[in-house]
Amino acid sequence: MTSTTVRPAPDVIVPTRPVRPRRETRLRALDGLRLVAALMVAAYHYGGRGGEVTEAWGSSPKDQFPTLHQFFAYGCLGVQVFFVISGFVICMSGWGRPLRSFFASRASRLLPAYWVAVILVTAVFALPVVAYEAVSPSDALVNLTMLQMPLGVDRVLGVCWTLWAEIRFYALFALCVVLPGASRQRVVMFCAGWTLAAVIAEAANEPLLDLVLMPEYAPFFIGGIGLYLVHRDRRDAHAWGIVAVSWLIGQHYAVKGLWHAPDAGGFSYRSSFGIVLVVTFGFVAVAAIALGWLNRANWRWLTVAGALTYPFYLVHEHLGWVVIHALHIGLGLPSAAVFVLTVASMLALAWLLHRYVETPLTPRLRSALSKPR
Repeated sequence: MTSTTVRPAPDVIVPTRPVRPRRETRLRALDGLRLVAALMVAAYHYGGRGGEVTEAWGSSPKDQFPTLHQFFAYGCLGVQVFFVISGFVICMSGWGRPLRSFFASRASRLLPAYWVAVILVTAVFALPVVAYEAVSPSDALVNLTMLQMPLGVDRVLGVCWTLWAEIRFYALFALCVVLPGASRQRVVMFCAGWTLAAVIAEAANEPLLDLVLMPEYAPFFIGGIGLYLVHRDRRDAHAWGIVAVSWLIGQHYAVKGLWHAPDAGGFSYRSSFGIVLVVTFGFVAVAAIALGWLNRANWRWLTVAGALTYPFYLVHEHLGWVVIHALHIGLGLPSAAVFVLTVASMLALAWLLHRYVETPLTPRLRSALSKPR
């Protein structure tokens, strides 16, 4: 009888599939909300400063829009809505992305249209027929760095102060989340730590801490990050807690910064209830998108609207004044027509910037910055 040697069966090696990062479908409703926020800011700039006699209109916007100026005054809160959106988008785009790629994405997104907007506004304001004073050539060059605010240099674009806040947010998020690698726990700890640090900075009344931690704007960025966590898991109690605390603190800072007692000579007037209502709108709108309630708003034109938002935001204020002056003072058109035509012309200019500046330059700049050295 022959014996047979029983050999153990070789280990079966099961090939494993590489874990792919979570793919995000485009949230077109978020693009639409971006444009809504930009139009809110434009309405404020064009018609919400009721107590100010503007050179563009030749009188106070209160005289041009006797009823609407009361609503336009709340348009400045579009900035806070922008910051909530930014928190959501930056967390989404930075998740699973290396630091170099994150930096390349942000720089290529912001800089091309910004550079052209600075050059364009400087050139228009330098024309003899334009009644507005241009910044010095030296200051205009510094504006190309996006660092004019901390350097105390005259601004070419009035809205660039919001970009300075965005840059500081990107830096904090990159150092604390993107560099070590994004994870739910790390993002939650970042939100909790930034909230606590911002509150301490407010209590300490230390300018350096205020500069870095931005107590008055931090709740909006943090709230947007919390809403992205909700987008990933709507049952995440920690995420909902982040959103709730951010809304509570955010509305406080908005009321503190924008409310004052009624004053006939004041720059503009807003009720505390109205301010809280608009801040709540920003949080609720982004929450509805995060929860998928607006997924049916999947129209392609919303992507175009989102693409126009940033260049529109850059150029609408100063160049809008030039258009308003030309149409209202120069041609004598009625205020309502001037308002609509100015917004339309700025959107058209934004499309040109997107089509002929951002579309060709953004991918090239991103590719150049992404290449390893």
